[in-house]
Amino acid sequence: MLWDHYVFRRGSAVHELWDNLLKERPVELLYIAGRGFDLRAQTVMREFVAGQQGAGRRTVSAKLLLLDFHGYELDESIAQLTEENAVALEAAFSPLGPTVTVAIEVVDGEEANASDALRQRVRRVLEEVPGKTDIILDVSSLPRATYLALLTTILHKLVPDKHIREGEAHPLHAEGVNFQVLVAEDVRLDGQIRAEDPSNDLLNIPGFFTAWQAESVQDWPLVWFPVLGEGRVNQLLRIGGSIPSEAEVCPVVPHPSKDPRHADRLLMEYREALFDSRRTPTSNILHAHESQPFEAYRQLLGAMKRYQDSMTILGGCRLVVTPLGSKLLTLGAGLACFEMRPSDLESKFGVAIPHAEPRRYVVAADRLRESKPEVSVLLLTGEAYGVAG
Repeated sequence: MLWDHYVFRRGSAVHELWDNLLKERPVELLYIAGRGFDLRAQTVMREFVAGQQGAGRRTVSAKLLLLDFHGYELDESIAQLTEENAVALEAAFSPLGPTVTVAIEVVDGEEANASDALRQRVRRVLEEVPGKTDIILDVSSLPRATYLALLTTILHKLVPDKHIREGEAHPLHAEGVNFQVLVAEDVRLDGQIRAEDPSNDLLNIPGFFTAWQAESVQDWPLVWFPVLGEGRVNQLLRIGGSIPSEAEVCPVVPHPSKDPRHADRLLMEYREALFDSRRTPTSNILHAHESQPFEAYRQLLGAMKRYQDSMTILGGCRLVVTPLGSKLLTLGAGLACFEMRPSDLESKFGVAIPHAEPRRYVVAADRLRESKPEVSVLLLTGEAYGVAG
């Protein structure tokens, strides 16, 4: 297990981590954020920038990559918030360095489809990675598919070999490059952001589509892990339409959770989609920690490995993950998928993350303005991971 030991901080402990990580050394920083409507990204950025301007911090270079998005249907108030958010993020980062907005190329007057747009954004980000000592991915205002793609591809670039060998540097040392993921978490607000009208064309996270599309693996049994979240039944049904009826389905619900009835409400919300229509046994339900992404990673990774082992006798299997829960839970699922992704084409299993991208988001602007999120940091690579034990 790659993150057998891990670094995770939230609330006031975040600044203590940043002090230990960034003080008294030159920092060449790449900060990645979304040009979206979620104002929580400002909270994260202001806290980081204020700390980086403090005593003992030395920023050699810093760049903010602000990823632009088009094609979503937004109410006028939310569209206006998107513009305000972009201006505020650029202003907040300006004491450290410039902002570059990453827009999608238009070819012959036609906009790229969702898959091409995702690949373009990932490619532009990866071009900026070489030479950086610190990479920050702030997922607070990024769509789910985008931050999952960036999380897994940046990790793949920094950790090309996932094998732990005694006496050698741990793979997560990544030549000392510190990769942090920042989250402004407000589970109640997440549950009030409705994702509507999911696209008919499923989007595959780069690096995770072979197990979904390759003809050579279509005969392998499939295990589906839908990670449940509020208001996402339509997205699940759109993906479920491509899941074989004989697939093993293992719904993942948040538990423990700040709200002890959260898992029960989700099971009622998804009753028809998962349990009545597919006759999924309740014994297949998995629990994953809602607010601790590394625990969720361990729980999902363990389940995926058990199915991989038990289905070897059948010639192989496909493990399909559909993260629809909170941001921290989704990040835990992303880490499990990264670690399970086969490193060679001879492996008798595969991992896929198909996604039905919503075309419309609905949320009350007042709720976004009133949110008081808690900042969390996942430190995924760097000096903290030292050598293999």
